[in-house]
Amino acid sequence: MIDLFSLLSIGIAFFVIAVSPGPANISNATIAMSKGRRTSLIYGAGLSTGLVFWGVVAASGMGAILQSSVYLLMSLKVFGGLYLLRLAFLSAKESMKPNSANLGMIDETFSDKKWFLRGVIMNISNPKTVIAWMAALSVGLGSNDGILSIISGLVVCIIVGFATNAIYSICFSYHGVMNWYQRASRWINGATSFLFTIAGIGLLRSAFNRSTVS
Repeated sequence: MIDLFSLLSIGIAFFVIAVSPGPANISNATIAMSKGRRTSLIYGAGLSTGLVFWGVVAASGMGAILQSSVYLLMSLKVFGGLYLLRLAFLSAKESMKPNSANLGMIDETFSDKKWFLRGVIMNISNPKTVIAWMAALSVGLGSNDGILSIISGLVVCIIVGFATNAIYSICFSYHGVMNWYQRASRWINGATSFLFTIAGIGLLRSAFNRSTVS
């Protein structure tokens, strides 16, 4: 049975991975600043659910299979890259509008369900997440650990994932931060578009990398 120190090691490793800036965290922070805490928490719950999907894939051993399945992995990366480029286009479009206060992916008419699904899609569209899961789990798990140890590590990472997204939602939805966003929304949307573009192109390049398809 896995010990508490190993679980703590897994949790810390996953927190470091989860809290680092990336497309999902950037989108969550922008939504928190522009739409407020409640909407961001719903979106963040969707992001966390997307993380759970890849966590189950990694913990069940499917992660290794996915990494060895060249064309399946390539297809997922292409889908994820195109999705990020779409968000980049919409963000760039918003940044060109005067007094822009929305991220391009945001629609005023979105229901809570749609916000949640947007979050799920954002993380499911990035197959590299499974690598992060496998890296975090490997920190505290050994070759002799059984299913209970794997499940324990998975649960710890899931809790950390939900907590991390909630932290982003809370920190970036404070009134002062939201006021600052209103003043700098065009620049923020422009920067967000740039980061989404870099991430999307990076994912597409990874999909067609020779080392991946050879």
